[in-house]
Order: sequence, then structure tokens, then C-alpha cells
Amino acid sequence: MTFIYSKFDKMTTTRRSGKVESTKREKGEGKRKRVRTVTYPGFPDRGSVEEIITRNSIRQGTGTMMANNNLKLGVEVISASNLMAKDGQGSSTSYVEINFDSQRFRTTVKDKDLNPVWNERFYFNITDSDLLPELALEAYVYNISKATDTKSFLGKVRIAGTSFVNFSDAVVMYYPLEKRGIFSRVKGDLGLKVFVTDDPAIKLSNPLPAIDPFAHTTNRPSSPAVVPLAAEQDHNDNKNEYKKKDDSDRHIFRSIPKHTYETQQIQNQHQQQQQPTQSFMAPVPPPQLQQQQQHPMMQRMYSASSPQQPQPVDYAIKETSPFLGGGRVVGGRVIRGEKPFSTYDLVESMQYLFVRVQKAKDLPTMDITGSLDPYVEVRLGNYKGTTRTFEKNKNPEWNEVFAFSRENLQANILDVLVKDKDLVKDDFVGIVRFDLHDVPHRIPPDSPLAPEWYRLGDKKGERVKGELMLAVWTGTQADECFSEAWHSDAATTSVSSWQIRSKVYHAPRLWYVRCNVIEAQDLVPADRSRVPDVYVKAQIGHQVHRTKPIQSRGMTTLWNEDLMFVAAEPFEDHLVLTVEDRVGGDKDEVIGRIHIPLHGIDKRLDDRMIQTRWYNLEKPGVVDLDQLKKDKFSSRIHLRLCLEGGYHVLDESTHYSSDFRPTARQLWKPSVGLLELGILGATGLHPMKPNGEGKGGTSDTYCVAKYSQKWVRTRTIINSLMPKYNEQYTWEVFDPATVLTVGVFDNHQIGGEKGEESKKDLRIGKVRIRLSTLQTGRVYTNSYPLLVLQQSGVKKMGEIHLAIRFSSTSLANMMYIYSRPLLPKMHYVRPLSVMQVDHLKQQAVTIVAARLSRMEPPLRREVVEYMSDFDAHLWSMRKSKANFFRLVGVFGNLVSVVKWFGGVCVWTNPITTVLVHILFVILACFPELILPTAFLYIFLIGIWNYRYRPRSPPHMNTRISHAENLHPDELDEEFDTFPTSRPPELVRMRYDRLRSVAGRMQTVIGDVATQGERIQGLISWRDPRSTGIFMLFCLIAAVVLYVTPMQVVIVVAGFYCMRHPRFRSRMPSVPLNFFRRLPAKTDSML
Repeated sequence: MTFIYSKFDKMTTTRRSGKVESTKREKGEGKRKRVRTVTYPGFPDRGSVEEIITRNSIRQGTGTMMANNNLKLGVEVISASNLMAKDGQGSSTSYVEINFDSQRFRTTVKDKDLNPVWNERFYFNITDSDLLPELALEAYVYNISKATDTKSFLGKVRIAGTSFVNFSDAVVMYYPLEKRGIFSRVKGDLGLKVFVTDDPAIKLSNPLPAIDPFAHTTNRPSSPAVVPLAAEQDHNDNKNEYKKKDDSDRHIFRSIPKHTYETQQIQNQHQQQQQPTQSFMAPVPPPQLQQQQQHPMMQRMYSASSPQQPQPVDYAIKETSPFLGGGRVVGGRVIRGEKPFSTYDLVESMQYLFVRVQKAKDLPTMDITGSLDPYVEVRLGNYKGTTRTFEKNKNPEWNEVFAFSRENLQANILDVLVKDKDLVKDDFVGIVRFDLHDVPHRIPPDSPLAPEWYRLGDKKGERVKGELMLAVWTGTQADECFSEAWHSDAATTSVSSWQIRSKVYHAPRLWYVRCNVIEAQDLVPADRSRVPDVYVKAQIGHQVHRTKPIQSRGMTTLWNEDLMFVAAEPFEDHLVLTVEDRVGGDKDEVIGRIHIPLHGIDKRLDDRMIQTRWYNLEKPGVVDLDQLKKDKFSSRIHLRLCLEGGYHVLDESTHYSSDFRPTARQLWKPSVGLLELGILGATGLHPMKPNGEGKGGTSDTYCVAKYSQKWVRTRTIINSLMPKYNEQYTWEVFDPATVLTVGVFDNHQIGGEKGEESKKDLRIGKVRIRLSTLQTGRVYTNSYPLLVLQQSGVKKMGEIHLAIRFSSTSLANMMYIYSRPLLPKMHYVRPLSVMQVDHLKQQAVTIVAARLSRMEPPLRREVVEYMSDFDAHLWSMRKSKANFFRLVGVFGNLVSVVKWFGGVCVWTNPITTVLVHILFVILACFPELILPTAFLYIFLIGIWNYRYRPRSPPHMNTRISHAENLHPDELDEEFDTFPTSRPPELVRMRYDRLRSVAGRMQTVIGDVATQGERIQGLISWRDPRSTGIFMLFCLIAAVVLYVTPMQVVIVVAGFYCMRHPRFRSRMPSVPLNFFRRLPAKTDSML
């Protein structure tokens, strides 16, 4: 379609039935005329809209279209964007109503969406083709209020009949929404595709009833009032029956199904007469398939962090109201119950029967040899626990505790048996029985129950020789012996009880070791005929650093390089320094070596200077003491060594670190609060190992929580996909800008065969909670989804239920912390490079993992690395995209302000533009009001956003992380090892892809550099003419600005920027043309 504009009144030439007619059309008041010529390629034997109208008139045998003609107007409602928020919550529930020639259609209702997408098509009947230029298509956008059962106006679009084209020339156009009245407030645009067709296979859509159903019903339809063409014919036959159908019946019939090949079908209709009819008669595809279909002309993309794409419901945090030890939690407040509560007020109270087997005395002899190998068996129903066995001891001391869950009790009698260990069959020694109704109840913080001596009896109840000291009571998980007890939950496993107990770990205190290699003297190489190429290799454990090789031509070799290491208390490794001579490519000869214990190195807390020391080097292979004394002072090295206590050794990612305190305890500040965590349980866990019975799967899970130097591990719940831990832990808080990390793991050491102890514990998921997002004193009880990114994509492994409370000791101290630096002083006085920090962090995580894996039960290496995000520094295309869109989201508000100001400059909303002009004049006349106005505006925005503040802590978002709909190759690349283990062809393909991305970045960087060089070229005289013009302009501007008040200059400049579009030109401005002609250094590059 071609449009030709003219300043004068002209005649519009239009083809109709092979003749040329002259018509006159005015626009506005006749000041500007438009000549319209329409051509329609692609349709065989078809041309303009007028030709279609003429051909239909010939078919019907008359010049006027009858009621049964084939001429139809197709309207495709694509989407809307940036609609006005009308529901009071920053959103709108919108639909579109289309009117043409007394026919009215309505789209589906899109809930809570300012950028709704419909992609629905409607067909209107054109009753009189001669009146088509005089008709108009009107589309109204409304918002539905569910609370008041009313609809409000969002905008309208009006398209004149002279703008209609046929299908082959139709494209998607976005029309700005217009006002209905002078006081209407509208914004945004509506995307429509309008065309005229005479295809007989296309049936008309079903119009709306004369009475608006929205005005009388509260159950508004969420579907459009249009049915598929297959159901359209049934509607004509059974109109009354269709009216009686409810919403559930009409839910099946949504809109005309779209096909990507529909354009081809219409254009090739003379070749495929039946295919369009069959496609329109096909049933509506499922919603999942409809979402995957794309429009052939347009594709709209959104940022992952935009509010139009919220977190999926299945991945969102769920707020709960459990009944904890302190009472029921409702809205973050604890409603106290009538029962007494203990310090475990963030977990559900779990009742246990505790049995402490202390010791025995005067046990009888059971073997022929006169010895006794006693052990105790505690039996309650089908549960049975045993102590360790003492060989040849009649007075053993066990001091072991057994805990039986009251929920799973199957008997009322507790049997405590003493047995003698034998090779064939264990001998019975004695028994003590308890009735559970007589067992006392203990509530902490009461003192522990004192054990008593009980006489042993035989199976008939008669007394036998020997006594057993026991303590039996009922209590909760708040009991001190709960973590050390043998639990009945683990009665079905053969793993030692210490491997599944709950434990608290303290990570070792880490130090930075700074080794300043200054110089070396009197180095004697093995080959004195050549100039030695000397360097120093320093090593602590597995950490190795080297200085630069220096050719030693004199008596002294100077390096003066700093080497940084990480060491953990207690210091087990020594600092080993080796001076080596690089003889060849792969051959190095040792000149001397020295071992320095770390506990003998000076510690410093600030940047004071440490005294240097000379250390004598030991020659390798010297075993003769006389020769050693003779060569004692032949070679030496000059060092400055210190243990840095003023730094915080980073052993986790900087973005979600749990501690920022320095290493030295003397520099620690008082705590500002208390963090309490209640690990309630998990639900819907994914089976991690097959069930022993061969049916389904199971998991043996435990939780790990990390904050500061304190790690906690819950007990392992055996064979359960819905475990209940109900364990509570406490940490001191020194900085609120820290993160608590809670992870769930499957204990893969349980159920494995012998020799499988090295199997890794499988990770199920983790949760990060930033303390600064928590309100002080409030109890947060939420169920967090456990999301894991696997090679098949993101997967929900279950949910973990947590109760968190952050208490502040002093509000003044809390406010003071926000004014202090995040890291200790030494990080700013003597900062470390980014490469050093990253390398030292990897070493610190390795050391912490090695130390915690040596404890009992061990906190395995894979657990520590997963909790510390050990591999967060590796390349990932997904993370790169996510960070890019995060950056776009950061500048999104600035871009919105720029767009708003651009709308003001082009007078999109005249009332707003006039108000901005008035405000601009006031601020220009009173510049002292600029800063107060800006800060007041920011304050009002913050107060307005307070009502929309988050009610729960933020959690991992799959949309922000770009973890949904990932390409399989990107996932495979993210899970690839380093260095890569993929085939060379795949690596080459990824390398080429990375090169293409880097090429685009290179182009962008070059463009930015070009603009900067042009600015420099204004006064560099590289282009003498442009620099001369700029110098003359500066001189004239200096004189004008000197004689003109600054306020007048500001007002004139502002009014010029916001001038009306009538005074604007479509061509670039003069300053921009001048700037683009300035020279850059691009012509000097190779």
C-alpha cells in the first residue's frame, strides 16, 4: 500500500471495475490532502479492496451487496501494552470490545496484566460495500472490577473504513489509545491487524447479545464471546440451547484457532479449496499448544525481571501458620497457648521417651571361663536399640541414651535387658521393666533426671544377681541429650548412630599469610658457567606460588613480590620456600630450601610495617654435618612474613556472605542481634534412591544450615519423603547485611554396600535468606521450594518448612552498623586485587571442606562446596543473560523517565506537558526548590510503595535466573567440567558462538569509544574547520551567557526542548549533524 501526501486539494484516483473514478477526500480542515493508491500482490486475479467489492457485486448480480455476500472484515486483536492501572494494585483486568456496523465482539479477560496478549481473530459481515469508506471500526479497552462488578474505560481506537486493506497487505499495527472525553486518563497502545477478505470458507463470528452480561452478572466470563467456526454452525441451529450453556460449557470454545500457514492457505485458495475449511473445523488445541504457537508477523519479548512475568505459583513461597512450641503463628505473631513452652518455641513440640543406660555392677558370670561380655538391649515394641559391648567386664559403664518417638509407640511396657555376647547365641543376664504410665515428664530447663539403681530380674520376675543404673523419662527435642541419643527412626539401618546424629560444627579460623620475598644473596648454582634464571617457589600444603624468574648476574637477586596464602588454626602445615634455577624448559634445579613454622610468624592487626628477617637456605642433599656447618652462611633469603588478622578471609561468595568480621578477635564488635532458626520439616521430596522393596523410591535426608563460622546439621531421617526435623538453632548476628543458607541433602552413606563410603551425598536444594529483609521480632513461617538446576532443566525437588526470627538487641547499634564499612579496615587500606580475592576464596573453601570432613559425623566436601557456592565463578551463558537483563531492569526506571520526558516534549498528553512547563518555570525562577522537590518526590514514592512491600523474604526466582526454557546446549555447557571434557566439534561450535557474542560487544565498545573521541575532537584541531566553528560558538555563547541572566537561559533552553511537534523537524538537529561529522580514531585502526 502506497500513500502520497500533497499540500493542495487533489483528486484520488482509484481503480474500480477497470474504470477510473475521481473522488475527493479531505483530512482535517482541508489543509493537507492525501492520495491513496492500493495494490494487492500475491492474490491471483485480485487487486484492491475496490476490485474485491466489484467482483462480489458481479457475483450477486447487483451493485449492492446482499445479506448473503462473502465480503467480510477480519480483525485480529494481538495485544496491548502499558495500560493504565485501574484496580488500585498497580494492574488491570482488561478485555477488548470491537464494534463495526452494529456488530459487537469481545475478547477474553486477562487478569492482572498491564501488557495483555490475546491473539484472537473475529470476522464481521459487510452488509453494504458502497458504505464501507463511510464506516469505521472501533475498539474499546475496558477494565473489569471484580469487587464492584463494574467496568472502567482504558482507551479506544478508531480506524476509518478507507484504511482497510486485503489480507496479503495487512500487517500488525499498534495504535495509541485515544481518550473518550476531555477528562479521560488513558495511556498505552493496542495492536490490531485489520483486513478485508471474500474467502467463502471463512464463517462469520458469533456476535454478542444485545444486553451486556457484565452489567448484570458477577461471574464474568473469562473467555471471548466468539466461538470456533465449527461451533458457529451449531449455534445458528440451536440458539436457545447455546444461551442455556454455563461458563464451563462455553469454556471449550475460545476463539478461532490460528495456524502459522493460514496466510498461505488464503493466498493459494484456488489450489486448496478444502484445506482452509478443514483447518477451521479442527478442534481448539489445548492452552499449552496455543501458547507455543507464534504469530508470523510479530514476536514480543519481555525481560525476565519485568513484573509482567511473575514467579510461577509452584515455585513461590507459601506462608503458613503452624502451631509451634510457643503457640500458633499468625501473620508473624505468636499467639501463646495454655501449655507451658520452652526455649524451643520455633518448632513443633515432639514427645520422646528417653532411656539413659548409665552403668552396671556385680553382674554374674555367664561363661565357663568365668568372664562376661555385657551389653544392654533396650526394647519397646518392635524397636530395639543396643549399647556397645565390653569384653570381660562385670562393672561396665556405657552412658548411652536412647530416644523413642511417642508417635510411633506400639507398646506400654519398656524392657531393658542385659545380655552376654557369645559367638553362637547371646546369653540372657537380667531384665528391668517399666510401665510407660509411670514414667515422669521433664520440661527443660529443669535439671537432668538423676539415674537410679535397679535390681535385675529374670524372665519370671524373680531377682537375680547384678544391678543396672538407669534413668527413664519423657521429654521433647529440647532435651540436652536429644542430639546424642540413638533414635528409633534409625532402627532399620545398620549405619552407626553417630553418622546420622545432629551436630553443630565450628569452621576453623582462617588467616591470610603474607610472604614478601625481597631478595636473596650468595646463590650458588650447580652450573657456574651460565647465568642462573632464579625464582622462589613458596608452598603451604597444596597452595603453591612462584615469583618471576630473575637472571642473577651479581651477588644479590631482587624480587620484592608479595605472595598470599590461606592458613587455618591450628596450624598444621609449614611454609616451605625453595629457591630454584630454571635450567631448561622442564628442568629446574634446587639451589636452597627453608621450612618456616606458621605459629612462629608475627601477627598484625593493621598496616604497620613488619620487620624483615634473613633466613639461611639449606642445600639439598647435604647430609655431612661438617659440610653443613661450613656452608651454613653461603646462601640466604630476605623475607617479610606476617599473619594478617585485619582481613576477613572470604570463604563464600561475596554477594551472599554470612560474616564480615576480621580474623583477629580483638577487632570484633559486639553483636547487634540474635538469629533463631527452626527447621520444621520437608514435604514432597523427590526420591533420591530406589526403595529396598523395589517399589518407588525413598530418601534419607538431613538439613545443613550455615551462618558465620557456625554450621549445623540436623539428624538424618531414614526412609521418608516427608521428614519432620523440628530442630532449633541460634546464632549471634554482627551485621544484618548477611545471608543465612539452608540446604537439604540425601545421606548417600546409608543403604550403600561395603566399599561405597566414598559416594557423595546428593544435594536436593537450598534456600538463602538475607537478614536485612527480615523485620525484627517477627516470626516468619514459610514453606520454601527447593529448586535445583539440572542438565534437563530446572526442577522442584520438594519444599522445606522453616521458622525464622531475627531479634535486635539495640536499635541504635543497628542503625550505627548501616553507617560502617561492610568489610574490615584492611580491605580498604591495603586492598587485594580481584584475582587474589578469587584465588584465595577457592583455597579457603578447600581448607574448610577438608577440616569439616574430618569431624564426626563428617560434613562432606560436596556439602561444603555446595553451601559455599564453590563453582559460582565458572562461565555460564544463562547467568550472563540473567545479569544482562538485571542490568536492563536497573536502568529500566531511568529509561521510563526518559520516555516520559520524550512524551512531554512531543506533547503526547497536552495537559501533562502544560503542567510540566509550569513546574519547570517555577523551578527555574526558584532554583533553591529543586533539591527539596526531588527529595520530597522520592519520599512520596517510597511511602506509596510501602503498601506493596514484600510480606515474606525473597527467594530464588527462576525468571530472574533465566532458568526456564533453556537451550539444551546452554545447560550442557553450564554443567561441563573445567577444563572441558566435551568433543572437539562441540567445543569449536561453542567457541564460535562466544566469538560472535564478543564481536558484538567489541562493536558496541568501539561505538562508545568513537563518541568519546568525537568529544575530544572538538578542541583537538584534528578537523580545523569543526574546531574553529566550535571555538567561535564558545566565544559567542560566553558573551551571550554573560549578558543574559542564567534563569532566562534555562527557561529558553527548556522551552526549546519541550517545543510543540508543529515546530519540530523530522531531520536531525544542527548540533547532532555537527557532532556526527567530527573525526574519530577509527580510521587509524588496522
